[in-house]
Amino acid sequence: MKHEVREDVLKRLNYIDGHLAGVRRMIEEDKYCPEILKQTFAVRRAIEKMEAIVLEGHLHTCVIDGIKNGREEQVVQELEELYTLANR
Repeated sequence: MKHEVREDVLKRLNYIDGHLAGVRRMIEEDKYCPEILKQTFAVRRAIEKMEAIVLEGHLHTCVIDGIKNGREEQVVQELEELYTLANR
């Protein structure tokens, strides 16, 4: 993973961690359910964005390197597995 991508992902993970801690507090404090759900939706969107960044980085680095190094079948298999997991 490129350094700048790693830094962006780590920053987003810190944001997600903070958001999850806030959701936990809201539940402990018995906050109004729609307010909790709004926060969980924000967490989900943040995770999806982070996943997109990791995938984009993977496609631009690891996939290209794998194909150049003759591991086409392995690369395609990994991408198929990711696609299957993403669509469950």
